[in-house]
Amino acid sequence: MAGTLTRRNFLSLDFGDRRSAGDHWVRVHRVAMACRFEVMLSSDDAIDVEAARAALDEADEIESMLTVFRDTGEVVEMNTRAGHERFPASPALFALLERCAELHAATGGAFDVTATPLSRCWGFLKRDGRVPPEAEIAHTLASVGMRHVVLDAERRTVSFAQPGVSVSFGAIGKGYALDRMAGVLRERGARRALLSAGRSSVLAIGGRGRGWPIDVRPQLAAKTAGRLWIRDGAVGTSGAGEQFIIANGRRYGHVLDPRTGYPAESVLAASVVTRDAASADALSTAFLIGGADLACSYCDAHPDTMAIVVDDAGPKVFGRYDGAMLEQT
Repeated sequence: MAGTLTRRNFLSLDFGDRRSAGDHWVRVHRVAMACRFEVMLSSDDAIDVEAARAALDEADEIESMLTVFRDTGEVVEMNTRAGHERFPASPALFALLERCAELHAATGGAFDVTATPLSRCWGFLKRDGRVPPEAEIAHTLASVGMRHVVLDAERRTVSFAQPGVSVSFGAIGKGYALDRMAGVLRERGARRALLSAGRSSVLAIGGRGRGWPIDVRPQLAAKTAGRLWIRDGAVGTSGAGEQFIIANGRRYGHVLDPRTGYPAESVLAASVVTRDAASADALSTAFLIGGADLACSYCDAHPDTMAIVVDDAGPKVFGRYDGAMLEQT
């Protein structure tokens, strides 16, 4: 059995044909949530550099709230206390949990912020992957599911109805941070900017012409899924190549289906284009797990959402987003 860690590399930002003579790009960046957060501005919009720095401060604040890798933080405290008392959540955290519950229901449970115990069961949290016995997976599944997270909107409290429940926002946190950063930029008057978190989450404010060009490059696919042009919207991408183990000649990816307890299969990558980055991130994970059928049904029920699901046969596109155009290669 062997474990291999690779890097996400799904979104390639390509801006060479968008600049006019004498123009250049201004990049303001900072490391947060174990990745590079960046605000990109045209030199025409360099007046917004201070707003970009304030937006990056917001990313630091979000990391402090959502992290589960420090001894302190609101989510750390919630996971410690909510199993035996009603935890008084901040308005921001409670609203995020409500949104996670909505996305969980809308994706038939494919998106689930309580899936961390499964990652621990499979050894992915400590980069020491293994294939656990079926009985251990079944036991762990008893502590997984948003049905165990009780949200009291009147009191704004959170409680866990099952021992062992733990919440982690790894599949939505970067997108949520980009949304909050975009709010800071807009409040300060920014009209055009491209925000990114790592190589998997992007949010566009404005955009000239057709918008910002983004190449979607699933890591395990044979070729680029296409070039996406986007204005005033967000892109989230999830893929099967970030971390995996090989056991008895079979590959097990790190993205686990919270409904079954086993790794998601058949889909190489999923990208989602929609209004906000938090939803785009969460839905890309859900469609990586649920595949083309889930992407199709969700996009049919939710206008202004585009999904690009890549399997061995190539990319499949569902739905549409008014601010985006995909050029398939």
